[in-house]
Amino acid sequence: MTEDEIAAWLRDSDPTLRWQVERDLDSAPESVWRETRSRVATEGHGAALLARQDEDGQWAGGAYFPAHVSPDEPGQPWTATTWSLNALREWGVPPDALRPDTAGLLDRNARWEYDDLPYWGGEVDACINGYTLANGGWLGADVSPIAAWLVGHRLADGGWNCEWVEGATRSSFHSTLNALVGILDFEERTGGTPELTAARQGAQEYLLERGLLRRRSTGETHAPWATHFAYPYRWFYSVLRAADYFRAASLHDGVRPDERMAGAIALIRDARDADGTWHQQLRHEGRTWFEVDVPPGQPSRWLTFHALRVLEWWDAAHRPARV
Repeated sequence: MTEDEIAAWLRDSDPTLRWQVERDLDSAPESVWRETRSRVATEGHGAALLARQDEDGQWAGGAYFPAHVSPDEPGQPWTATTWSLNALREWGVPPDALRPDTAGLLDRNARWEYDDLPYWGGEVDACINGYTLANGGWLGADVSPIAAWLVGHRLADGGWNCEWVEGATRSSFHSTLNALVGILDFEERTGGTPELTAARQGAQEYLLERGLLRRRSTGETHAPWATHFAYPYRWFYSVLRAADYFRAASLHDGVRPDERMAGAIALIRDARDADGTWHQQLRHEGRTWFEVDVPPGQPSRWLTFHALRVLEWWDAAHRPARV
């Protein structure tokens, strides 16, 4: 496809994606992308997921896992409350499109599967706490204890590891990125706190020192999943997802792209297929309400959008200045 054909293909999408394409790739007037964004709660994926919210404020009767989970299911189910909130928030659904006082409903009715802890108090898992911090900031819940928890539970090497409660002392790519994404979203919505911002910027170094994909000790690629692109991202780490986070953080903090990302950017650029798109490389198995992207092997609008958004940000910062 030509660049114009790719742009038209990306715009021919669900409102959850289209408004972001208009804003971040097309540089459309704010009135245009906001009009598209206003449709996410009443059309397509956003409306379909909102319709599945239960009267008690939850989805599938559970906080992180559905109420009924079979050990024989392939993969992890993605239908419970936290995953549904993550999707709606990331798609740009306004809080008032959910059931009235969803934050209060979850405060009263949702408990974590770990130790029956209250929903907005967070858990012992850094990834879950990153999600819940962002979702609380979006819905107006008091998640200040989670913010303090994330500040206090960084490991000595700078990041987080969800297995710290089992004795892990080294940070995890997955856990660190999930915490960072949640903290940044919370900061963008609420302003955050100086301590939280310092923790985020310090934890970014854990990934930057490793070029977003390599072991610091040997320089080898950390694991195959780092270079595998799949949408929805779920909790999994990938170079593309990490680069998209660093784009957002760079714009939020008003700083240039970090040159230690150059290898990761080259990998993303090289992953572009002959038709000009990025293809879905795998599927994170598990129960879903419905599919929002294509099967493995097919051109992915979501991955293509994220890759182009990252590359345009990177390339814009590296163009020679006009004289």
